[in-house]
Amino acid sequence: MIPQSYKEWHHCIVYECRIELTEEFIQKRLEVLNIETHQETRRLISLYGKGHLDKLITWFTAASKEKATQLNS
Repeated sequence: MIPQSYKEWHHCIVYECRIELTEEFIQKRLEVLNIETHQETRRLISLYGKGHLDKLITWFTAASKEKATQLNS
């Protein structure tokens, strides 16, 4: 199933894939996703479309902001 919301995506990444959303991981993914000519990004677009890429960038950005809020609490 392809996540359609931040909540679904976050659950999939953290609980199903067991990936820790560290700030380092988030920033590395954003770096790649923001380069549309990058091989990984081109492949993602070919498989899931530009709309899904845009969602992923939004969700990784939200996760980064969430991490920053947690660190400042």
